[in-house]
Amino acid sequence: MTVASMWEARAAQGRGDDLLAWARAQRLAPAPLRRETFRAPQDRVLVITWWEGEYGADLPELPDPPGGLVARPVHRWRFESVDDGGR
Repeated sequence: MTVASMWEARAAQGRGDDLLAWARAQRLAPAPLRRETFRAPQDRVLVITWWEGEYGADLPELPDPPGGLVARPVHRWRFESVDDGGR
């Protein structure tokens, strides 16, 4: 099974570039199958990682950024891949 882990944070006022740089510098061990980093309005940063394993497996996650970088607590979600029959 493939599991996608989503990590999303909103930067403190004026710290969007700093939060993005911090998130991109974080390394996970072991490395995920795939990793993508996104940015959005309001200085939000989203990192999605893909893993081979069960939904409840103990998987590496990005840590919380230093307090001065974020405007609110980090949000984390986990999803499992669903075969949709090629649709």
